[in-house]
Amino acid sequence: MNNHMLLLAAFGAVWAVLSVGHTLADHVLGQTDHQAANKAAPTPQQVRDGADPHRGWSACLAHVALYHLVVAGLYALVRLAVPLPATLLGATTALLWSAGTHAILDRRWPVRLLLERTGSPNFATLQSGGISGPYLADQALHATALLGSAVLLTRL
Repeated sequence: MNNHMLLLAAFGAVWAVLSVGHTLADHVLGQTDHQAANKAAPTPQQVRDGADPHRGWSACLAHVALYHLVVAGLYALVRLAVPLPATLLGATTALLWSAGTHAILDRRWPVRLLLERTGSPNFATLQSGGISGPYLADQALHATALLGSAVLLTRL
């Protein structure tokens, strides 16, 4: 198998582990109820009413740390059975990219702002029939950021 095919196989395997790790960490093992309820930034109205604009950062960063412990643990377990790539530079860069994007997205206002600015203000507030527009957009953006992490981990 040539190097190009090995790189493609490694990228696919890394993407799969990060994707499964994300779902496990964001929904099962990597977030407490307290973190989920308190990680978002206060709304502009809450800030106008006196809320500290930095409120929520401690819960957000605690979630991001726990989330990445779960993902890293899963990656390490899979790596025992499958020869996944991992250089120190690639792992560090991928981790920093993932943690940074995850923390920003989980403050919630960036997702809301993106939806509003791209012509989806109704989806930014949709809460109907068990469907949450902001949650779906959040998950899509996390998956996109993880795609970047997979590229960084595979290529560096």
